[in-house]
Amino acid sequence: MKKPAFGSTERYVASTELSAIVDVAVVLGRPLLIKGEPGTGKTQLAHEVARSLGKPFFVWNIKSTSKAREGLYTYDTVARLNDSRFGDRDIRDIRQYIKLGPLGQAFASHEQSVLLIDEIDKAELEFPNDLLQELDEMSFDIPETGERIQAKVRPIVIITSNAEKELPDAFLRRCVFHYIAFPEPPLMEEIVRLHHPGIEKKLLDAALRRFYEIRDLANLRKKPSTSELIDWLQCLVRGGLNPGDLEKDFPYLGVLLKKQQDQQVVQNGKASGY
Repeated sequence: MKKPAFGSTERYVASTELSAIVDVAVVLGRPLLIKGEPGTGKTQLAHEVARSLGKPFFVWNIKSTSKAREGLYTYDTVARLNDSRFGDRDIRDIRQYIKLGPLGQAFASHEQSVLLIDEIDKAELEFPNDLLQELDEMSFDIPETGERIQAKVRPIVIITSNAEKELPDAFLRRCVFHYIAFPEPPLMEEIVRLHHPGIEKKLLDAALRRFYEIRDLANLRKKPSTSELIDWLQCLVRGGLNPGDLEKDFPYLGVLLKKQQDQQVVQNGKASGY
């Protein structure tokens, strides 16, 4: 089988399945929809795809108020009004008040780019279908200037979701989908060593064991993520702790768990021996 165009880098560990699905999305020219727990590397994936393939990179951070059209361009009417009243700029040139959004920049790029549409599930329900129309057409008009922007090459589109809302079926049908499962200990060790290459093996093994013990506890409202594990390990190393310290206590618990109720769950579990 042909080797995928994207794979693990010195800053990102990608599973075989993830590498393959990125390649599939590129070949098909379909948006790649990535889901997974917070902290599983969904956003970083897009950064690493762009970096490893040497592509221009654009980011569209979605908010609850985001509209698909805003990703194409915005027209700053307020600035033009202020210039007409107080400035000495020639306001007849409307182009100076037009700003391409991330989607518009990706379409206007002279070479294939990578576009990250981050946390699409934050937007209103109609947003994904509106976005799908823009991605299908790969072109848009700017009525204020009479210009038409036509993509010369289809960008690699990576869309992330934390599954806070269900996405429309019509949108899902047009995407390639991958769920990034939370890493098992062997893969997690690889990920950790990218950030802490010199960490002592016994300390890492003890920390991973305790970390997964916490994640297996019932009733946690927010399980600790990979990024929190990496921060916790940094604290353990800086604090000079050894594997035995993790058997007797749970130091720096606030680095892993950010809700008081979850910390209480761990404390109760520790009292009962897990």
